[in-house]
Amino acid sequence: MAGLIKKNWPDCRIYFLGRTYTRDIVGLSEFVDEFINYDEIENLELKEQVTSLKKYNADVFLHVFPRKKIADLAKDAKIPTRVGTTNRIYHWFSCNKLIKLSRKNSTLHEAQLNLKLLSFLNISTAVELKDVSKFYGFTKLPHLEEKYDALITKDKFNLILHPKSKGSAKEWGLANFGKLISLLPMDKFNVFISGTDQDGKAMQDFITSNKSVINLTGKLSLQQFIAFINNCDGLVAASTGPLHIAAALNKKAIGLFSPKRPIHPGRWMPLGKNAHTLVFDPNCVKCAKKEDCDCITRIDPKQILALLEQK
Repeated sequence: MAGLIKKNWPDCRIYFLGRTYTRDIVGLSEFVDEFINYDEIENLELKEQVTSLKKYNADVFLHVFPRKKIADLAKDAKIPTRVGTTNRIYHWFSCNKLIKLSRKNSTLHEAQLNLKLLSFLNISTAVELKDVSKFYGFTKLPHLEEKYDALITKDKFNLILHPKSKGSAKEWGLANFGKLISLLPMDKFNVFISGTDQDGKAMQDFITSNKSVINLTGKLSLQQFIAFINNCDGLVAASTGPLHIAAALNKKAIGLFSPKRPIHPGRWMPLGKNAHTLVFDPNCVKCAKKEDCDCITRIDPKQILALLEQK
């Protein structure tokens, strides 16, 4: 969204209001001029929150990830143009520009849906999926520390496997990741397992039993993990943040998905020049009925290997 705005108004200034955990991602983009930490604002007294927001002299406040408290805050700060969707009742009282936008039954990708929020600017918001990655602007990449760079083998395909999702997506399963590892020729692949420290503890037996892989769980800050992904060649994961980061960095990002709405790849597939998605059965009857289904676990590891070896 910031990229599309900058394309049309290159001299405008864009602030990104987000939680602390988003700072390092937002900081990658050349299209965002300044990050505002909402965690810090939220801890202030209400009057101070309003003062804190007012000091930016913003002309427009765009509610991409709607929250009532933030909508009320933007109104209290008297930001002239406040944009929200008609789907949130509180936006009818806190915003003065309302966009009709329904995500529930849309066939559009999440990125395309968010771009629709810019329609009030009277610009074209119809961006094809293949072109979305042009607007990321991920040029401000962090430097990878030498101790992590030393783990990367220059004459092999450096592959990150990210098995866990912290509940944000259906998972392929450790057994399947184990099968994939057994298929990978170790003379061609250098394999890493990534995740949080908590993920590492949950995968301890899996990591111990796969001695050929390098365990990164809990070892890297988000900034260093981004730098590490940027220095590797590919990443395999379910619909998680690392998958989308890898895609945005034009790595071979292979996403494993369930076809169930609203978590299906049509809504959440990774977008980038070298991104791929796999589902077991796009027409799964259980998923179509939104029933609990484990069809994602039946994606064949050989399909992933074929994509990894594809030039």
